[in-house]
Amino acid sequence: MRHAQISVSAVLLLFVFPTFADDAQEARAAFESGDYETALAIWQPLAEAGHADSQCGLGQMYGNGFGVMMDDALAIKWYSLAAEQGHAKAQFNLAVMHQNGWGFPQSDVEAMKLYALAADQGVSPAMIALGRFYAMDFLDSYDPVLAYKWFKIASLLRDLDASQKLDAIVAQMSDEQMAEGEGLVKSWTDKNASAMTGQAN
Repeated sequence: MRHAQISVSAVLLLFVFPTFADDAQEARAAFESGDYETALAIWQPLAEAGHADSQCGLGQMYGNGFGVMMDDALAIKWYSLAAEQGHAKAQFNLAVMHQNGWGFPQSDVEAMKLYALAADQGVSPAMIALGRFYAMDFLDSYDPVLAYKWFKIASLLRDLDASQKLDAIVAQMSDEQMAEGEGLVKSWTDKNASAMTGQAN
């Protein structure tokens, strides 16, 4: 009997999740057009049901006061739920809140952890933010090789802010550090070939 129930549940999920995705896209379109009332009405039940994109959407609404009263606690709640599911944009936005001390005690350490998670998924603004931490020679996190890695990958992903920062860090690096940095870049791009191909098209 348990096997039958699992099979039925699996079938139901096949129908539920595409519906979630379609509804979430409708909510995103409403949000981007400024129709926050519609976005909220669609995202709220989806977020409560555990849909990560919708949770991130609610985080954006409460974090910025779009169509609702700005509420850092609710923004953190929804971003955190999405981030725990591996949602890269939620991880990035939560990192920004940690870095700026919005709703949290300010923490570069927590911000860096979340930026790293988002950067690993190809979020170029997270790469830039992470690279900046590693590029600042007055911080304990200073590591020109890692700064080079993230600025170079962001540059390959056509982030307009990356090239200038890459040039600045290259000026501080030895040939050995450059070679090490290139190795890290190649490792990431080989692992994430689909992301790189998508940018090339």
